[in-house]
Amino acid sequence: DYKMIAEELIPIFEQAGKESIDLYNKGLKIEIKEDGSPVSNGDLKVNEIISKKIKQLTPDIPIISEETVNIKEKNKNTVFWLIDPIDGTKEYISGKDEYTLNAALVINKKPVIGLVGVPKKNQLFYSYGASKSFVINNKTKEIINCKKKTKRDNIIAVSSTSKPSETIMNKLREYKVSNIAKVASSYKFCLIADGTFDIYAVKERAHEWDYAAGHAVAENAGAIITTLDNQPFLYG
Repeated sequence: DYKMIAEELIPIFEQAGKESIDLYNKGLKIEIKEDGSPVSNGDLKVNEIISKKIKQLTPDIPIISEETVNIKEKNKNTVFWLIDPIDGTKEYISGKDEYTLNAALVINKKPVIGLVGVPKKNQLFYSYGASKSFVINNKTKEIINCKKKTKRDNIIAVSSTSKPSETIMNKLREYKVSNIAKVASSYKFCLIADGTFDIYAVKERAHEWDYAAGHAVAENAGAIITTLDNQPFLYG
């Protein structure tokens, strides 16, 4: 029951989001991982809260989390959870508001459930099926889709950088993009899912847990998600 699982996780995401803010306010403990990226006690606490609830809900489904995964081990599961407890750790550490909490259930290489919490904006995006993408905004729930929020004619891209590579610029030109808005983390997917922006293109070097939850929310809101050469974007 995808709906039940997603809805059971909503209060847990809210709790984990509050915890991330509390820990930031108390002063984070930060370590540098082997790959040179930072991890904080906030990442680890959020991971613990979300993972514990997921294990209760789906005890037989393995969890692959950024903070506990063994990168050297190949994933052979066809059904698994992907968790990125805090996407945008650098934003989180520096006190910005675009970091996100992420969990996705992947079945046969596709994310079928996705939750993306944006604690500092008091938002939670979630989805459990086609045309079943929602945002809870300051306690008010509404269904979302990719149709433009306003009657503007121009095409606005969203990107983690204001100056994408030439490969990406060429792709954006194909779609007659007129502006690029800079946004961090998987929040980009949510802003496409709710019609704020129109397109996100990137030559990626990230891990699957960075995208799966946002992918589910955006695709189920009507977004088309492919690789740069128009192949299906698959997980696992």
